[in-house]
Amino acid sequence: MEERLDEQAARGALDAALGQIAFTRQYLLEMLAATPTELWHGIPSGGVTHIAWQVGHLAVSQYGLLMYRQRGRASGDLDLIPGWFRKRYGRGTVPQAEVAERDAAADLLARLARIHQQAIEELRQSDPARLLEPTEMPYAVYPNKLGAVLFAPLHEQLHIGQIGLLRRQLGLAAVR
Repeated sequence: MEERLDEQAARGALDAALGQIAFTRQYLLEMLAATPTELWHGIPSGGVTHIAWQVGHLAVSQYGLLMYRQRGRASGDLDLIPGWFRKRYGRGTVPQAEVAERDAAADLLARLARIHQQAIEELRQSDPARLLEPTEMPYAVYPNKLGAVLFAPLHEQLHIGQIGLLRRQLGLAAVR
């Protein structure tokens, strides 16, 4: 039996999701601050990814889940997240050390921060009725826009785990 949400419940769930998003982002930034940027593009022996790709991918996914899925494409989005960036870091892309070296850690962090700030501002202004509109996968719990919001911190935590493993493979101590 599928649970039906009303606008008040959707607003409460959004507020909880915003708290999870904030906690998750703080944890990610703590992990990244403890990682020398000169190691961001290194793929450990036998590995398939690197920290720079993880950060770029999180920028793309946060835009997708928290902005594009919520309101479609808006003016200024191509400046925020250009097509070449989505093609390099989107779902299904393959991390390449030689390509990623063109993306400095500071640039990736700045883009990640801009997307995060705008996404949070837009979510805080969301109409709870719009959160109940249906959407396609990926989502968590509910097959609607709120479900995409709920999935965002879960997805980010998955990639924080990958960053943690990469850090250990690169010889760094655990952050937590």
